[in-house]
Amino acid sequence: MVSIDDFHKLELKVGTVLSAEEIEGSEKLIKLQIDLGEENPRQVLTGMKKWYTPEEFVGKQLVIIANLEPRTMMGFESQGMVLAAEGEDKPILLQPSQQAEPGSNIK
Repeated sequence: MVSIDDFHKLELKVGTVLSAEEIEGSEKLIKLQIDLGEENPRQVLTGMKKWYTPEEFVGKQLVIIANLEPRTMMGFESQGMVLAAEGEDKPILLQPSQQAEPGSNIK
């Protein structure tokens, strides 16, 4: 169990994917540029290449953990995490049911 205070430490935000590309040499990673309502887009890496093409991400709104400590993978820094539910065949991307402003907080 986590306390409500611990839960509130997570910054869950809506982000709009501006661009996506495969990371050469990686079997899993796709590099996303995501608008989180900040001055510059965030670079976020996702390990969903097995299930999604980069083109399937572009234009989608996704739920992102925005305050996760940055992590470097294959020489690229990831500045957040895309959230997905476990599906039978592939991860199910968490998306708002209607258009939201980039950077909107998830409560």
